[in-house]
Amino acid sequence: MANIPALPTYPEPLWMKSAESLPSYPKLEENIESDVVVVGGGISGITTGYLLAKAGLRVVLLEASTLFSGTTGHTTAKITAQHDIIYDALIKQEGYEKAELYYKANADALQFIRDTVNEHGIECGFTEQDAYVYSKTDSYLSKLQDEMAAYERLGITGYYVDHIPLTNIPAIAAVVMKKQAQFHPLQYLSALAGKFVEAGGRIYEHSTATDIQQDKHPVVATANGCQITCDRVVICSHFPFFDGYGFFFARMHAERSYALAVKSKVNYPGGMYLSAEEPKRSIRSATDLDGSPLLIIGGQNHKTGQGICTINHYETLQRFAAESFGTESISYRWSAQDLVTGDKLPYIGRITENNPNIFIASGFKKWGMTTGTAAALLIRDLVQEHDNPYTQLFAPSRSLSLSTLKNLVVDNLDVAKHLVSGKVEMVHRKPHELNSDEGAVVSVHGRRAGAYRDSEGKLHVVDTTCTHMGCEVEWNDGERTWDCPCHGSRFSITGTVLEGPAERPLKTIEVSG
Repeated sequence: MANIPALPTYPEPLWMKSAESLPSYPKLEENIESDVVVVGGGISGITTGYLLAKAGLRVVLLEASTLFSGTTGHTTAKITAQHDIIYDALIKQEGYEKAELYYKANADALQFIRDTVNEHGIECGFTEQDAYVYSKTDSYLSKLQDEMAAYERLGITGYYVDHIPLTNIPAIAAVVMKKQAQFHPLQYLSALAGKFVEAGGRIYEHSTATDIQQDKHPVVATANGCQITCDRVVICSHFPFFDGYGFFFARMHAERSYALAVKSKVNYPGGMYLSAEEPKRSIRSATDLDGSPLLIIGGQNHKTGQGICTINHYETLQRFAAESFGTESISYRWSAQDLVTGDKLPYIGRITENNPNIFIASGFKKWGMTTGTAAALLIRDLVQEHDNPYTQLFAPSRSLSLSTLKNLVVDNLDVAKHLVSGKVEMVHRKPHELNSDEGAVVSVHGRRAGAYRDSEGKLHVVDTTCTHMGCEVEWNDGERTWDCPCHGSRFSITGTVLEGPAERPLKTIEVSG
């Protein structure tokens, strides 16, 4: 198709650009004490901190970079309990009771966000929208009908349709969940962080938690040598920086997905949309800095480090947007990393049964606005030793079904495959052959390495052996990063850790340009 608008040269989320000046917070430079330490400045961490401070506890929140800079700042920001076609499968695999609890936990989270926006008068573009999972082919009709039957069993307010308001998409059926919502996540969370501080909470940015000394009073250590002595630790750092013998790297896998924010020639009818078919297509409306309407179009998910060449995923969305919505321009592009557990349910609660004072919230799949909020509501109760109906559903130490165990076996066989294949790959390209703004796996002195030549001509060369468990990282040309196909660690062009479970940077290699 001719005249398809160009992609932005560099990735940047709409939310980061369109949020008004975000507050900054100091770095931790001294040893302190607190009742609770929350690690991670995304939606689960900030909401947890807010709730615990509001309950009268002394709370410190640590963020390794800046608030919202992780997955929360790279979301499509749908607030919904409609997490694809899941409820029929949940009933069949986990039972009616667990499926009902999962829905109620996410519905509670949506209601909490709605109430919090109203209570504090937060201007964040919160608007109610009906959510649609649609199909364009006959092959998904029976699945959508089964999902609608699950809605009826679970008491979910929704209905089944044979068309959708978004007439540019030739859908032949959809299930609809009513009165879901969307918002600007950073405007919401920036306000919530302010309320957290007003309640006595303390926030420290650029303060990387590196370890926890386990005791009756845990001690959280930071990269610059500071320590925080506390009663409880809550790990909301996306991938848990502290494992506690929970072996989470073997119980979750990492996926990446992509998004564009585009100006469209089509009048948008409202609603939030998700395709039942693969590759996924997620669609919602948004607003640009100047108040002009945008569409956020997402999809193209794949396991981290296994989607090479990643720029192709943006280009596929670029073509879809042009063909479906008559794109005038593409204002932003970005991607996100999500963690998926074996049974597709998050890990929320005590990290292990042997660590009663350490809690985690992780594995939100692609639905962190509700599951991250649900995590905060659950952990608030666990920290205060209050009963909560969702404790067993999300417990990290929960027993797993046979089908879930099979999923984990498949994931770990995939890890083994990539561990071996990366070691035997033949590489012939040399660093000096790279053009400006190009990266690739290269050979340096007969050994595998990763090289990127920046726009000023400088070469950045790293050892491609992941510092987590020794797999070989791959070049991500869409983000200009080095990504591990085994457990999802990601590194910058200079080797700095961007995503765990790796904790140490890639080794750098000196070569002449």
